[in-house]
Amino acid sequence: MRLDFREIILKDLSKKMVFLVGPRQAGKTWLSKSIRDSNFVYLNYDNDADKKIIDNRAWDPLAKLIILDELHKRPDWKNFIKGIYDKRNPNQEFLVTGSARLDIYRNTGDSLSGRYFTHRLLPFVPRDLVGTKWEGDLSRLLERGGFPEPFLAEDAVEADRWRLQYVDGLIREDVFTIDTVENLKSLQSVLRLLQSRVGSPISYTSIAEDVHISPNTVKKYIGLLEALFIVFKVPPFSKNIARSLLKEPKIYFFDTGLVVNDAGSRFENLTALSLLSHCYRREDWMGKRTSLHYIRTKEKKEVDFLIAEDEEPALLIEAKYQDEKISPTLRYFSDKYKIPGVQVVLHLDSEYQENLIRVKKADRFLVAQNLV
Repeated sequence: MRLDFREIILKDLSKKMVFLVGPRQAGKTWLSKSIRDSNFVYLNYDNDADKKIIDNRAWDPLAKLIILDELHKRPDWKNFIKGIYDKRNPNQEFLVTGSARLDIYRNTGDSLSGRYFTHRLLPFVPRDLVGTKWEGDLSRLLERGGFPEPFLAEDAVEADRWRLQYVDGLIREDVFTIDTVENLKSLQSVLRLLQSRVGSPISYTSIAEDVHISPNTVKKYIGLLEALFIVFKVPPFSKNIARSLLKEPKIYFFDTGLVVNDAGSRFENLTALSLLSHCYRREDWMGKRTSLHYIRTKEKKEVDFLIAEDEEPALLIEAKYQDEKISPTLRYFSDKYKIPGVQVVLHLDSEYQENLIRVKKADRFLVAQNLV
């Protein structure tokens, strides 16, 4: 699994240091250690013994690869790693990993510009399962989500037990490494509401009224959940699309197993995560500015997803559980703006195409390397 990640990170390490970021337990440590079969040092800043080694720069100076995990928790970590990297042995490589979004820590300290490549590692999506016994089997991803431990667990009960501990641990422990939270119960209430509102534009006011907190607090809490890689936002697209509105984002989960709504919502969440992974790979691996959006007009014509490249619309995607008839709104936007579209369907007998719109089976479309 993920041999493509390993190959490109190994290539990038020969040029610059690499930041590998993503959710806890998404496979960063396993991937990092697999980069080099030997002659590497792995140090985690959460471990007291490793922390002393990092602070004293006391690792093996002859090691080929130095892996520094959770380094962003060290005060002034940017200047620290910059100083180390600039004075490193010529053949020494540095891989920095983190389970919170490193970009939220980039507002202080000296610039690392030009010294690193970033790679974002998400839970398994259909593309990651190509070549395994689960290739094309979306049912397991829909039931358990794509985090390796629950996905590979012996049964669904073990997966559910993992999920309960995982989310509780993030909220009770990791959230305080980013910001202060006065009321954890309110944060948990916001999370539970989001679990049942996947695929709908989020109303901060509505959630605030339900939880009895302010809309600004709701925004803060969602920002924290986003920083911890529990949820991600899909914003509306507006540029060059007449009559579209800048409205609230949609919220999806990195763990599809957290979605508590119907099967259709889980499938839409899996589609969103797969498309986000595609956008990240386009940016991180190919240097193509790629972003994921949805589109909605004043008349409430809406398509689930839009992939933009260089801020220009490139592809429309509508996720359907079993409807093979082309969505009228997908046809509307494709015809009006000459944008190719795909209706990706979980349960579909046969694929077909009309003009710029393709109707594709989910288990085939979501594994494609080039969607556009």
